[in-house]
Amino acid sequence: MTRRFGAAVLRSYESRFALEEVALDTAPADGEILVRIAGCGMCRTDLAVRRSAGRSPLPAVLGHEGAGVVVETGGPNTGLSSGDHVVLSFDSCGSCRSCLAAAPAYCDSFASLNLFGGRKENAARYTDASGMELAPRWFGQSSFAEYAVVAARNAVRVDPSLPVELLGPLGCGFLTGAGAVFNSFGVLPGDTVTVLGAGAVGLAAVMAAAASGAAIVAVDRHPERLALAERFGAIPVHAESTDLPGLIRQLTDGGARYALDTTASAQLINDALRSLRPTGHLGLVARLHTELSLEPGALDRGRKISHICEGDAVPGLLIPRLTALWQAGRFPFDELIRTYPLADINEAERDCEAGRVVKPVLLP
Repeated sequence: MTRRFGAAVLRSYESRFALEEVALDTAPADGEILVRIAGCGMCRTDLAVRRSAGRSPLPAVLGHEGAGVVVETGGPNTGLSSGDHVVLSFDSCGSCRSCLAAAPAYCDSFASLNLFGGRKENAARYTDASGMELAPRWFGQSSFAEYAVVAARNAVRVDPSLPVELLGPLGCGFLTGAGAVFNSFGVLPGDTVTVLGAGAVGLAAVMAAAASGAAIVAVDRHPERLALAERFGAIPVHAESTDLPGLIRQLTDGGARYALDTTASAQLINDALRSLRPTGHLGLVARLHTELSLEPGALDRGRKISHICEGDAVPGLLIPRLTALWQAGRFPFDELIRTYPLADINEAERDCEAGRVVKPVLLP
C-alpha cells in the first residue's frame, strides 16, 4: 500500500524548504518501524547542509530530532509495538567495535549512515509527486515529515504521558549537551564547569551541570541567552569581557575543572583552555571550519582537549534519564522550545539563524 503524506523537501543548497506530498511505497522492512511524527526539532546540523559543498545528497527530506508514535513494525524483533511513543536518535550499525563498546556515536559507519547516503540495505523509499526518488534517510530519520521509517535500533520508547511532540530534541541537541556533562566529563557535585555558547546544546549542558550539583559559568555574547543560562543556575559572563580567562578563573576558584565549547570560535577555545585548572578538560562539540591554532601554554599542566560526538551517549540510556530529570523539574528543556507548524519551516529556519529562538520544533 502506498502511503502519501506531507514533508518539507529541500531541493537545492540555495532554495527554501517546500512542503510537498511524498509517497512511501513499502511497509517497514525487518528491524524497522514506521513512526507518525508528532514533532521534530530543527538543529543547526540540518541547516549546515546548505554549506556542505555538495556532500549531502539532494533533494532530500531532512530532520533528525523526531519523536512520535509507532504505527507499524517490521518483523517480530524490533522490541517495539504499534502505539508506542518513541524518540528518534542518530543511526549506527550496531556491529562495529565502537557500537559493541557502547559508543554508537563513534560508529565506523556514522558518516555514511547519518550524513552522506544512509543505509544501503532498505534505503529510503520516498518519492515525490513526479516519482523522483528523494535522498536516503537523513540521520536515519528524515523526520521533517508526517511519517518516518527508521531502524528500531535508533528509536527509544518513552512514557506515553510525556508531551511527545516536544521530546525530539532529546535525540540530538539536548542529548549532546547533557551527555557531554554526564558521560564525557562525569561531572560530580562540587565540580566547576564553563559552557561557551548558550544555544540549545550549551543550555542543555548548563541544565545537566546544575542537576549534577556543579558550579557553572556560561559565556555568550547575547544578553538574552545569558539571562536564560542564569535562570538555569549559571553565572553569566559576556564573551567580550576583559581578560575572560582570568575572570573565569576568579569565578571558579582557580579554574574550571571542565569546559564545553559549542561555538567553534578559536579565540574562545583558547580562552577556555587558559581558564582551566591543572588537568582540566575542554570538550568541543561544534565542527571546526578553519585551522585551530593553540596559544603557547594553552595545554600546559595536564590540560587536555577532545572532540565530543553526540554527548558520548547511548540514546536508550540517556534519553530516559533526561525525561526523568524533566519530570522531577531538574532539566526544563521545554522552556527552550518554540513550536511551529511544519508549513512554517522557513520561518523557523530564519528565526533559528537570527537567534530569535533557541530550539524550534516543527509540528506536522
